[in-house]
Amino acid sequence: MRSIRGGRSLVAVALLVGAAVAPLAGSAPAFAVTNPAGYVNTLVGTNGGETFPGADTPYGMVQWSPENTAGNQTRTVRPGGYGYSTTRTRGFSLTHMSGTGCAGGSGDIPFMPYVGTVGSSPSADTTDATYASSFSHANETATAGYYRVGLNSGVNTELTATTRTGAGRFTYPTGSTATMLVRTSNSEVGSSAATVNIDAASRTISGSVTSGNFCGYINAVGRRSYYTLHFTAVFDKPFSSVGTWQDGTLRAGTTSASGGTTYGTDGWPVAGRGSGGYVTFDLSQGTAVGVRVGISYVSQANAQANLAAENPAGTTFDTVRQRATDAWNTELGRIDVSGGTTAQLQTFYTALYHALLHPNVFSDVNGQYTGMDQQVHTAASGHAQYANFSGWDVYRGQVQLVTLLRPDVGADIAQSLLNQATQNGGVWDRWTHNQGGTHVMTGDPAHAAVPSIYAFGGTGFDAAGALTSMVHAATTVTAADLSRDGWNVMVVGERPSLDKWLSINYIPTNGNAWGGAGETLEVSVADFGVSQLAARLGSTATASQFLARSQYWKNVFNPGNGGYIQDRNDNGTWPSFSPGSDSGFAEGSAAQYTWMIPHNVRGLFDRMGGNATAVSRLDSFFHNSDGSWALTGAGGTKSEMDNEPSIWVPWLYNFAGRPDKAQQTIRQTLNALWAPTPTGIPGQDDLGAMSAWYVWSAMGIHPLTPGRSELLVSAPLFPGVTVNRGNGKTISITAPGAATYVQSLTVNGTASNRAWLPESFVANGGTLAFTVGTTASSWGSALADAPPSFDVASGSPNLALNRPATGSASCNANESPAKAVNGTVSGGTSDKFCSTAATKYLQVDLGSAKALTSVTVRHAGAGGESTSWNTRDFDLQVSSDGTTWSTVAQVRGNTASVSSHTFTATARYVRMNVIAAEQGSGGATRIYEFEVY
Repeated sequence: MRSIRGGRSLVAVALLVGAAVAPLAGSAPAFAVTNPAGYVNTLVGTNGGETFPGADTPYGMVQWSPENTAGNQTRTVRPGGYGYSTTRTRGFSLTHMSGTGCAGGSGDIPFMPYVGTVGSSPSADTTDATYASSFSHANETATAGYYRVGLNSGVNTELTATTRTGAGRFTYPTGSTATMLVRTSNSEVGSSAATVNIDAASRTISGSVTSGNFCGYINAVGRRSYYTLHFTAVFDKPFSSVGTWQDGTLRAGTTSASGGTTYGTDGWPVAGRGSGGYVTFDLSQGTAVGVRVGISYVSQANAQANLAAENPAGTTFDTVRQRATDAWNTELGRIDVSGGTTAQLQTFYTALYHALLHPNVFSDVNGQYTGMDQQVHTAASGHAQYANFSGWDVYRGQVQLVTLLRPDVGADIAQSLLNQATQNGGVWDRWTHNQGGTHVMTGDPAHAAVPSIYAFGGTGFDAAGALTSMVHAATTVTAADLSRDGWNVMVVGERPSLDKWLSINYIPTNGNAWGGAGETLEVSVADFGVSQLAARLGSTATASQFLARSQYWKNVFNPGNGGYIQDRNDNGTWPSFSPGSDSGFAEGSAAQYTWMIPHNVRGLFDRMGGNATAVSRLDSFFHNSDGSWALTGAGGTKSEMDNEPSIWVPWLYNFAGRPDKAQQTIRQTLNALWAPTPTGIPGQDDLGAMSAWYVWSAMGIHPLTPGRSELLVSAPLFPGVTVNRGNGKTISITAPGAATYVQSLTVNGTASNRAWLPESFVANGGTLAFTVGTTASSWGSALADAPPSFDVASGSPNLALNRPATGSASCNANESPAKAVNGTVSGGTSDKFCSTAATKYLQVDLGSAKALTSVTVRHAGAGGESTSWNTRDFDLQVSSDGTTWSTVAQVRGNTASVSSHTFTATARYVRMNVIAAEQGSGGATRIYEFEVY
């Protein structure tokens, strides 16, 4: 979502990570990279990617990180709380989200080490002139599980974390007044309530903040609190003095205060409002002050229990730091790469790090968590509840990557989403923050994500219950679905204008969604996900129903506008149109969204006019008119590889018989847009969505479509990659030389010309051995080897493929009828059946009587020839004996390069009788493929 405008440890420490992280299965392998955490630079993406640099653990509840300030107490400089170009901080908050849009969220309980005596209320410091400090990047260290910064005030701040606790070490200048401010009310986008209590006898500060308000400044429906975070902080130095503040009033000597910032009338925190507490330390026994902090979204008692379990008294800062490093080495080490430059290794492991930050463990060590019904629930023993689901972003690849590496974590995420929906009146909110639904973005992404998790092996959840809930949500129109509240960014309905989807089978221009055409595509993908989960669970009727619904995208494809997905009026007419416009779409244009049919790319390409047309359009999409790359910032008709609608698109070349162009485009994107620098993530990272794309692409594989686990294949960026799945399966990838273009591939020792892998490869593991080179090859170009697409007739093979074919006299000896049933157009303009006979026909023998439903014909334009040569008029006939024929389709006035014709018949022979061979008079029949289903 964009802004609206040490050594490897193979044993994860149970004390540190609880149910969230477990050791690698099986015996310890030999690793090429022995300390992957050492390659992580958490400053990557902090200038534009909206990442944060602070300390955390994989999927951790705590992310202790700076809150930078540009002089406005009520604004974060970036949504992650930290902007690389702003070198002044007002505190270090315990919770963050990585790569979000809007104005950020969380950023709860900022701790600010301050040198000096508190003489005024920090809430009154509305420009952060007093209770903040500048710093230099030269005095900053940021890596996996550890963050350090030397403030210009003289305080050296060090932070690390366990899953549910933080550990801090603050070293003050000798002889200074060492003060700690705890700004309990100052979450990134404000708070409605806050409390703080100071107990000098136990050297403890505790309290809570009640917040939410994600994107609330955009629309009033978001201006609300929906979670309360409790904390307890135990220091290792005595307090010399204590005090609190409330709004503008400083209250020296007091030990409790309360009051939030409020959200004002416009969704922004109100300057000067809020509360907090402060203490000064007795430094007679040393200038370093340590603190252990536990948090809970349930209660103060649970925060204390989390602290006692994961970071008990006597645990040193360095011990916690080492455990955090060990935890990251365990998780990052699930993908072991060999070769590559230092910069490539840094970019890869930092991307993997960012992809494994979210969703976050939300349940406490006792299993309790607060649900979306605001009641306390308990996760099943051995499992965790997860929170923070950036649905529109992560369903495209991040949840698949998490599940590839950790099927158990993926399953818990799926169960968590079901739990949230159950507690939310059956509504699967598309962007959940802690225990609240925010409604942000578009589509119904959980309906794509949960089936994807199941497909990748995360099956350990109540899948049947999830399916029942999803089907109900997708078929039952609610008052929220009929409402425009929150339009456009945070429309309240799970399925806005579901009534229109069920009646006219698309979301129209005047529907309730944020862009009708884009919503139609998103819900098509969601319904495809439901169909696949249903099929896996044996619910065949539901699978068929939702597979048919997943094809509703066809109702917003307008062949009359140049062949684009377009907004459509509810009466079936088309409004004015420009392919570079975002009218009808969220964060993208018609040109960018048109490609977003991952489950039926073949159907899209056929409507565009066939592979040749699709390749030409893809070339134009990724290049400027002068041939230079157009990967980002080139306008609405070009790709935006810095945002989700475009990141699938390079892989689509695989479907058109040009995987070499996919390899070239993917490699260019990896090299040009990604780097181990603060600007090294293109666009917002969106809770790891963009980083997951990098990890997949650098491995040379990528999920084909949500709901399935086939993998598309490209050239790996590294000579060697080993994926150690959490279920004990292993995927080994070798590509000596790591050049751009695939020359050949063996899968488990058998040569393969397919630029994709079946679901069984993910399920069972295996070995990919690439031969790569510096020049493009024809590997993967055969139409018969194209990745699968899923239409209502999918599941049926092309019955005409390589069957005996006869026809009228050929134009040339190498243009025989057999060329029309060989499953490929890769041979160029000679790979076709051509005839100039007076009576022109093409006939195929299926071998025995078959139940038939359709014929697809790839005409001249599909092979790159002039579309004026596309067959204009013809009849399709069937026969059981090759003598008596029945006409099943009369086609007149065809102009398409690829035409599909549905019918119902049982026959052995299928025949195409040509009446008018070309768009004009006379001419030759040119058929590149004749496919029977």
